[in-house]
Amino acid sequence: MYVQMKICSNNNFGEVMTFGIEIVGKIGSTALVDREGNDIDYNKFARISRSLRPGMLWVSSGATEIGRLDYLKRFGSELNGESDDVKTDYAAQGQAILMQTYRNFIDARYGVRQVLVEHQHFNDAQKRAHIKNLLLRAAAQSCIPIINYNDAVSCEENRKMEIRELLTATGRAVELVDNDETAAQIACLVNAKTLVILTELEGIYRDLSDPQSLITSIGGADADEVIANVDNVKKLCAGASRKGANGAAAKLEYIKPCVRAGTRVIIASAKYDLPDILSGKVPSTNICVGKATDKFSRL
Repeated sequence: MYVQMKICSNNNFGEVMTFGIEIVGKIGSTALVDREGNDIDYNKFARISRSLRPGMLWVSSGATEIGRLDYLKRFGSELNGESDDVKTDYAAQGQAILMQTYRNFIDARYGVRQVLVEHQHFNDAQKRAHIKNLLLRAAAQSCIPIINYNDAVSCEENRKMEIRELLTATGRAVELVDNDETAAQIACLVNAKTLVILTELEGIYRDLSDPQSLITSIGGADADEVIANVDNVKKLCAGASRKGANGAAAKLEYIKPCVRAGTRVIIASAKYDLPDILSGKVPSTNICVGKATDKFSRL
């Protein structure tokens, strides 16, 4: 299962690390929905799915929003009630559709496995090990895991209480507040070579109002220097793609442990094909130890 690979394709330092999974990818809810048609973006699902193969782990948001759209189409109105309850009900309805849609488009030669995780799984060593082994076995068994936070059984108030207790007891806790954090934690768990985070934008910008200000790389001589540069870039980030999301600054914070583990991180637009993103044929922001190609990478 494990192979020797370079830390990053543009690493000039010659360091070699052991990786367990080739690629962990993540896509957000907004990228999977056709806003004009108020429906699932089936073309997006098809393009992503044809690139997935064993050795990849795919973290997919979308269950709650897809469940909302499905309920609206079937009953002509949205649910009323407490926001946590509504989110739970939509997620439970959308999860089956999300998985069915991936199954419809992923190569029939491969198995597809749903993996629903919660914050507690990443704050317990035994549960972490169990999930890690599950994910690593999938590649050897020609299967592709589709991973999502288990919103259908998540209660925000209870989660926050448990996180507070963990912080008091241990001084640290993984919250998995959104799937960007979930993807980063999964990448660290399986020692991924590359983490790809797909968004509606082409990466991280110096100025969101200026399309020419894309930061193409954030590099450094070692992990500490990369993370220092990440912190400098974070100061420029503001806003999020949707209510409840935490935006670019949160993405950059979540990926810090990945950088320390030697994982290459790519933040790119979901409008591009995964092979083109990985090969550098399309615009994106690359974050890893190695030579920086963007002048903003060394502040």
